[in-house]
Amino acid sequence: MTTPTTQQIDAQHAAIAERFLADPATPAFLRHLANNPRITLRRPGLPDPKARCIVYWMQRSQRARDNHALDLAIHIANELVLPVLVYFAAISNFPHANLRHYAFLQQGLPDIAADCAARNLTFILRRAPETDSAAWTGDHAAFFAEVHAAMVIADENPMRATEQWRRHLADTLTIPFWTVDNDVIVPSRILEKAQFSAGVARPRLYRALPEFLVPYENPHATHAFKIPRSLHRESPDNDITRNWTDFDRTCKPVEAWHGGHQAALKRLHHFTANMLHTYDRDRNHPECDGTSALSPYLHFGHIGPLTIALAVNAAAEKDPHLKPARDSYFNELIAWRELAVNFVRYQPDYDNPNCADNWARATLAEHDHDQRETLYKLPQLENAQTHDDLWNAAQLQMLHHGWMHNYLRMYWAKKIIEWTPNVRIAQRVAIYLNDRYFLDGRDPNGYAGIAWAMLGKFDRAWFDRPIFGKRRYMSAASTGKKFNSKRYIHQMNQLPKVPADRP
Repeated sequence: MTTPTTQQIDAQHAAIAERFLADPATPAFLRHLANNPRITLRRPGLPDPKARCIVYWMQRSQRARDNHALDLAIHIANELVLPVLVYFAAISNFPHANLRHYAFLQQGLPDIAADCAARNLTFILRRAPETDSAAWTGDHAAFFAEVHAAMVIADENPMRATEQWRRHLADTLTIPFWTVDNDVIVPSRILEKAQFSAGVARPRLYRALPEFLVPYENPHATHAFKIPRSLHRESPDNDITRNWTDFDRTCKPVEAWHGGHQAALKRLHHFTANMLHTYDRDRNHPECDGTSALSPYLHFGHIGPLTIALAVNAAAEKDPHLKPARDSYFNELIAWRELAVNFVRYQPDYDNPNCADNWARATLAEHDHDQRETLYKLPQLENAQTHDDLWNAAQLQMLHHGWMHNYLRMYWAKKIIEWTPNVRIAQRVAIYLNDRYFLDGRDPNGYAGIAWAMLGKFDRAWFDRPIFGKRRYMSAASTGKKFNSKRYIHQMNQLPKVPADRP
């Protein structure tokens, strides 16, 4: 059986929405809300009139402020005179997740609980039993039945596993199920198909900005939920990973970061107030604190890109001298980040070489098995044991800081091509390290960045050379001259070491 493409699935969802909007039984307020490019009707129908609440299933957007999906749930609940439950379920086997990721995630839970309380919402935190992901999807449906949900609102997420969970849940539920494209500024389906490059996507995204670069509503829920004594929920202060025997605890948390909506807002304010005026100068200098460093918060949804864009734009409107820096930052936050989401959404092979464009496939066929002067095993790469001091420093930043400057990420990935037998192995190694150690790993940005560096995705053909063929090349000598690489190497070697605990 042929797997349907994203465009075919989009067309199916559009047909569901069209029928729902045309149905005279659909209330006017639901028709108005559903006619929104952010919203996908995965299971149509009218809310159960005998139900007790609207449930917002929080996953990708782990925040209770500046959240389009949550705002939608509140609007519907207020119209139906129902309360809103914000439901978050922690699972022990989320793909590639480990203790480093979950420690950061856990730090955001108290902020969610506090902001839910301030908006008259009930936050229900649960932990999954130790079971497979498909079975846990069934437990989601059991929870919705337990609380007598009228309908379910959830986040969109283009990653392969999470999209499969949503499709499975849509087939399982008997109540309406809507998802919201919540962590991009311009709804993903507006671009309609995979974009060839940032140059192609950028004007299309920017043309849509006036419609979507608008503040959140953050409405207040008018009805509170009376929590039955029998309804189990976890405290946000308890360790959500306790007693998980199949959970990876070998990648330790990093002390330099603290998760949560409040921490994200604090960093955003610091960036706009103190760093935006030097952003153009410092952003490509890994030895400086010159970037917003908000990618871990974006990955976990502790802050949304719209909140960031509005703050940066407000700073530029207040001080016109900041407009070039704003434009430069928007290129990263909107053009490149949303291109990455588009890539993962429309390219099923986003994590293997099959996603390469035709010119890159040709050059891979010619050069992929060129002889390498030096080959490293995974443990040598993982532990920063190469002959290249700059690469080792970047890997140490990954190991002990949980983050790496974007400019070094490009160099880091390209050198792995030279030090592994072929690009398929190189990409597998890069994704393993990226997803294991980065707080912002397991993310469309990471997969798109690796595809750019290793497969020439979104790039063009360059001069032909051994191993790389016509893919863009980066050397230690040229890369190190563009910033104070000696200072960076020294800084990374001085990082506090995260203790190793490998089996």
